Amino acid sequence: MLFKVLDENGCSCNGGSMQWSLPTQKEDGAWIPGEWMPEIQGALVACENGYHLCEDRHVLAWLGPMLCEAEYEGECLCESDKLVVRRARLLRVLPWDDRKARCFARWCALSVAHLWDMPAIVRQYLETGDESIRDAAGAAAGDAAGAAAGDAAWDAAWAAAGAAAGDAAWAAGDAARAAAGAAAGAAARAAARAAAGAAARAAAGDAQYAKLCELLGIVA
Repeated sequence: MLFKVLDENGCSCNGGSMQWSLPTQKEDGAWIPGEWMPEIQGALVACENGYHLCEDRHVLAWLGPMLCEAEYEGECLCESDKLVVRRARLLRVLPWDDRKARCFARWCALSVAHLWDMPAIVRQYLETGDESIRDAAGAAAGDAAGAAAGDAAWDAAWAAAGAAAGDAAWAAGDAARAAAGAAAGAAARAAARAAAGAAARAAAGDAQYAKLCELLGIVA
């Protein structure tokens, strides 16, 4: 599946500020795709010239306020975590909001809870989503992160702190990356660092993408 990540106004948010033509939803729930964006001229160059889309679990590195399903036609330049294309349009806006972003961020943090000594109030927030204790949980996670700096526990604490801190859309992305890093670090210390680290990152990314798809109601 191809994704385009935008800000809450439908503009590019991971470099540039282009306004995209957004899909519209009919009364029966079906989506009318947005217009094809103007064709890019010149050579396609990542981060410089072209429309940028991401495929499947690569979206974890680019999460933002609005997620759309996209398609392209014509030339495509494949980079490690993105596609650079000459023509693109948006097919539908996916059901992603602050509530789901917070849920995803908490899930990511809980997935690495076994790697560090999690304060009780942090676990309580992550498990319940109780907004009345969010600030206290964020402070406790931050304290724990500082005490464990340099260890994989720091990454897990940072993920929890990000999930509890307030900016839900970006917290989800931070939590996903931090959770993957924490899992990879623990595995790498337990086995051959390079091979185990790559395997752990892939496994964590697969699990996180499956959870994201579950929240979005799409097939992974």
